[in-house]
Amino acid sequence: MAPKTFQNPDLDCVEEMAEAERRCRFWLPKKRRFCANLPIPNSSFCGNHTARSDSQWIPCPIDPSHSVLQDNLESHVKRCPLLKQAQSLSLYPYFQKGINAGNDDEERVPPNLCRTALPSNYPSTSSDHASSEMKRNAVYSLTLPRFCALIDKIKTLHESISKEIRDSFRVPEACNKWIRREVDRKMPFQEKHVIQQASILGNLEDFGILRNPSNTDDSEVPAVVEFGAGRGYLTQLLADCYGIKRVFLVERKSYKLKADRSLRQKESLVLERLRIDIEDLNLNAVESLQGLPFLATGKHLCGPATDLTLRCCLGQHMAHSDASNSGIQGLAIATCCHHLCQWKHYINKRYLRNLGIGMEEFHALTWFTSWAVDADHGSNLPEISDPRILLPSE
Repeated sequence: MAPKTFQNPDLDCVEEMAEAERRCRFWLPKKRRFCANLPIPNSSFCGNHTARSDSQWIPCPIDPSHSVLQDNLESHVKRCPLLKQAQSLSLYPYFQKGINAGNDDEERVPPNLCRTALPSNYPSTSSDHASSEMKRNAVYSLTLPRFCALIDKIKTLHESISKEIRDSFRVPEACNKWIRREVDRKMPFQEKHVIQQASILGNLEDFGILRNPSNTDDSEVPAVVEFGAGRGYLTQLLADCYGIKRVFLVERKSYKLKADRSLRQKESLVLERLRIDIEDLNLNAVESLQGLPFLATGKHLCGPATDLTLRCCLGQHMAHSDASNSGIQGLAIATCCHHLCQWKHYINKRYLRNLGIGMEEFHALTWFTSWAVDADHGSNLPEISDPRILLPSE
């Protein structure tokens, strides 16, 4: 067998190796190569892969949903994409910062009444905003006996009110054209969402807030304010099936607005989109809505958005206004993401106080709700009817 010979790399290979040395040294295992970005000064890594402590990142003061490096804060604030939107919002009469946010001190609950199931050293979460991590850490800090005591309390309270809760699923006749897909084929159709939307409208019809369009005079059709409207598909169903004439879509984010294009083609329908956070919306100051009877809807309002919507429609700032300007006829909301709910925003603290639940227990409750949509781990648990028999006595 002839011996193997090894040749020196040619000039191209040398240049390639030199180029690689000038690139970020972070290894990408899936791509089996180093990152192709240029490193930042005095580092072997690019800006994406340079190790930084969490303390260097702070929420953007314009939009806390994203973070920015503290060193870059001054320059970021000047070019944040949401800066222009925030500046334009302040010019609208219906913008009132935090009008529906709630109050940290409202309905404050005496500690001796509402923390009976929690230890004295239970980590206190901020009433202003409790992050998911804060809620999780607070729950995991409970001893097992205290945890079981809280679960028992929840079960007892649920049994006392569960008879008042009823399922109500109804698809009204007026929505058959959508169920049978006898509508514009260009509109996205997902059966699950259409049935959910139809059930919301069916329940409104049961309460007499909506009426079958074949038996309704046009003058009796209320305006519709859809909160958390997204692309506006719930309103699209209302327009196609109930002949609504006036629509206000409230949404803080920007979407492709597919339903808007279809809705604007209806000559008899007037559409107004309010790009604003529900927390900052003074509904009584929307000039084109004043004096109109209206119906409030929402699917799905995430976490505290439900409380913000209730305050927006029913809050004290509406109660003290001219009655002719606040003609709400009904309200229907499909909620979601209860683990994101916040004590500050919760609208019925008095109710929870009467049940003996305060801020800390409220945040524990909201964190527990995420377990309802988690995987079923029952097969991994021992067959024990009462887990307290495993717990040491305190």
